Amino acid sequence: MKVLLTGGSGNLGQTLAPKLLDEGDTPVIPDVRAPPTLSEGAVFIEGSVLDRSTLTEIFRGCDCIVHIAAWHGIHENSGEKSAYDLNVRGTFEVFEAAASAGIDKVIFISTTSVYRPDTRYGSSKILAELIAEDYRKHRLINVVTLRPRGFIPYWDRAVYAKYSDWARWFWKGAVHINDVAAAVILTLHLLSRRQLDRQLILTLDSAYEYTDADLDHWDAEGPGSTFRKYYPEYYDLAISYALDPALKPTKLDISETVRWLGYKPAYSLANLLSELAAFGDRGPPHFTGN
Repeated sequence: MKVLLTGGSGNLGQTLAPKLLDEGDTPVIPDVRAPPTLSEGAVFIEGSVLDRSTLTEIFRGCDCIVHIAAWHGIHENSGEKSAYDLNVRGTFEVFEAAASAGIDKVIFISTTSVYRPDTRYGSSKILAELIAEDYRKHRLINVVTLRPRGFIPYWDRAVYAKYSDWARWFWKGAVHINDVAAAVILTLHLLSRRQLDRQLILTLDSAYEYTDADLDHWDAEGPGSTFRKYYPEYYDLAISYALDPALKPTKLDISETVRWLGYKPAYSLANLLSELAAFGDRGPPHFTGN
C-alpha cells in the first residue's frame, strides 16, 4: 500500500517509514519540513495539513492515512491557538481530504491525555477523536484510533538532554516508540483484511514484569521491595540516577488492543535498566532509516 504519514518527518513517522518499507509498503510523508533522514523508497512532499487547497491532491492515490501530525503536551507553552489549530482543525482537514480523495482507511494517533481534559492537549485530542468518529459514522471511513501513552523517544535531544532524563519520564508511565510503531503496522494489517462496523479505540502501554498481584500488594515488605524482587542487580543503579524504586507504576488495560491487533509490547522497565547499565547517559545507539 501507499501509506501516507501526516507529520511524518517527526519521531513516529521516521520510526515507521523503514518498517513500512520492510512490509513492502511505500511511505508518503507530507510535512512542513523534510525529515532528517529520508529512507530510500519513501516519498517526501512539502505541505501542511492545514493547507486545504493542496491536501486532497497530496492524498490522492494513497491507500491509507496514519494521522500523526499534532501539537503534543510538550508544546503546551506554544499557546492555545497552536494546539487547537493543528490538533482540531488539522484533523478535520485530514479527514475531509481523505473523504474527497476516496481513502477509506485512517489510523488516528490520539493519546491517553484525553483523560486529562483540563489540559489544552487533552481537550484538543478529545475534539479530534470526535471528528474521527463523525467521519467513521457518516462518511464510511474505516477508522482505528490508537491512544498511546507518551512516546517521545530518548534520542529526541530537544526534549531530553540525556538518557536518564528520558528514563525518569518513562518510569512514571510511557510506551516505547517502537511499540507504538509496531501497533500501527498491526493496525494496517487489520484494515487491509476487514471492514470495521464499529468505533475502535485502542490503548497502547508498555510491557511489564510486575504482575497484577504485585501491583495490588505493592511494596508490602517495605519501600522498594517489589522493585528488588524483579531487578535486584539494578537497585543501586536506579538510585544513582534518581529513579525511585518505590514508585508504583500505573498499568493500563490493553486487553482490547491485544484482542483486535495481537499487540504484544516488547519494551519494559527491564529493557530500560539494562540499557542504562550498558550505555549510561549516552543511551543505546539510535539508527535511522537507510
